[in-house]
Amino acid sequence: MWDFNEVTDIKYRGEYVYSIRFDDGVEGEVDFSEYFSKGPVFQRLKDKKVFSKAHVEGGTIAWPNGTDVAPESLYEKILDAHKSLQRTRKKAARR
Repeated sequence: MWDFNEVTDIKYRGEYVYSIRFDDGVEGEVDFSEYFSKGPVFQRLKDKKVFSKAHVEGGTIAWPNGTDVAPESLYEKILDAHKSLQRTRKKAARR
C-alpha cells in the first residue's frame, strides 16, 4: 500500500484554483489550469461549472466526470510552493 497524505478539505477559490488541506495540516492553493494540457480527461474541466463541482473522494480531489489528481502530486505542489515562498521571504529579509 502507498503511504501518502490524504486530502481532507477543499474550497473553490475561483478561476481554476482550489485551496486544499491534507490530513497532516499542510494546506495551500493549487491552480489546475496547467492540467488541461495533460490529456482529454482534463479538457471537460475547462468548463468552470464542471470545475467548480469538485469534491473529496478517495483521499484526493475529484470531479463528477471521474477526473482526479494523485494526492501525492498535489501535496508535492503545495510543499514546493511553500518552499519557494520561504526562499523569497529570506531574500527580501536580506535586503
